[in-house]
Amino acid sequence: MSLFSINQIRKTFTNGEVEEEILKGITLTLKEGEIIALVGASGSGKSTLLTIAAGLQSVTDGQIIFEGKNMSAMNQEEIRKIRASQFGFVFQFSHLVPFLTVEEQLQLMLDVSEYQLKKDEQKKEVNRMLELVGMNHRKNAYPSSLSGGEKQRVAIARALIHQPKVLFADEPTASLDSKRSKEVILLIRQLTKDLNITTLMVTHDKEMLAFADTIVKMSDGVIVHKKESIK
Repeated sequence: MSLFSINQIRKTFTNGEVEEEILKGITLTLKEGEIIALVGASGSGKSTLLTIAAGLQSVTDGQIIFEGKNMSAMNQEEIRKIRASQFGFVFQFSHLVPFLTVEEQLQLMLDVSEYQLKKDEQKKEVNRMLELVGMNHRKNAYPSSLSGGEKQRVAIARALIHQPKVLFADEPTASLDSKRSKEVILLIRQLTKDLNITTLMVTHDKEMLAFADTIVKMSDGVIVHKKESIK
C-alpha cells in the first residue's frame, strides 16, 4: 500500500542573483513496510529530498502526499503535528541528551509527542521498545557509558517510541565501524518489517544496500536509476 507520494518535486535555492535548482522534478512512491535507500554523490540532492519529504523544508513546486493529504499545502503548525505524531528521525550521530538515562531519553520523547499515554502505560511502552532494540539491560545507563552502536540503538528506539508511520534515517551508520553498522541496519530492517513502517534512508554505505527493498540513485537533482529488490 502506498503511504507517501512525492510528485514532481522541485527545489530551488537563490544565492545572490543566481538560482540553483537542487531537485528537478522528483517523483517517488513509498510503501508501508519498505526500506528505500537514497544513494548518490554529495550534492546529488538526496538529503534535500529526505528533509523535504519529512516536512523540514518547503518545496518550490510539486506535492508531498502523505496518507492522501497534501503536505505541501499545509501550514507550519499542521506539518509540525504530522512530524510529531507520524514521523521518527535517526541521524548520523545519536544526539542523545547527555544528562538523561537511556530510559529517560524515551520517556522525554513520549512527554513531548502527540502520542498520549498514562504514566504506567508509558513505562510499559519504554520497556517494550528497549527490549525490541536489545537495550533494556542498559536502561539506567547514561550516554557517556554507551558504545556508538548502543547509542544508535537508543536513538532508533527513541525515534519509534511514539509509533510513527515513517522513519527518516540520514546516514544512520556513518559514524560506526562495519560490524556495528551491520547490526544497526539489521535492526532497522527488522523493525521496519515488524512494525510495518516505512523507512526512507540516505546512505553512502554500500553494504547497507543489500538490506534495502528499493535503491534510488540520484545525480544532479534527478533520479538516474531505481532498483527494487527481488527478495
